[in-house]
Amino acid sequence: MGAFFTATSMIGMIALAGIMVRNAILLIDFINLRLAEGVPLKEAVIEAGAVRTTPILLTAGTVVIGAVVILFDPIFQGLAISLMGGSIASTFLTLVIVPLIYYMTEKKKYPEVKEELEVSNE
Repeated sequence: MGAFFTATSMIGMIALAGIMVRNAILLIDFINLRLAEGVPLKEAVIEAGAVRTTPILLTAGTVVIGAVVILFDPIFQGLAISLMGGSIASTFLTLVIVPLIYYMTEKKKYPEVKEELEVSNE
């Protein structure tokens, strides 16, 4: 976008890391709560994604809209760009990649997933 990578850009990246980690922790915590209630892994992951989508999108939207205000300030333009682009990327990562990786790493621990895999292989 023609802006320099400055110290304010780095501050934006640090802030985004905190937002993304918070969203991912809340998503995984929701999955674990549903698993403790006896919900199958696949259903818990899908339900967590469905329930947490709105708060995650609202957080990203708020960051993007708030960053528009400082987008035209030459000192804080790097901060605005890193916040806007990073929040869009982190939203995708949080809603798609985090549940996918969680499911792939945890599916061996749950018998209902093993049964599904055995049936599909036959």
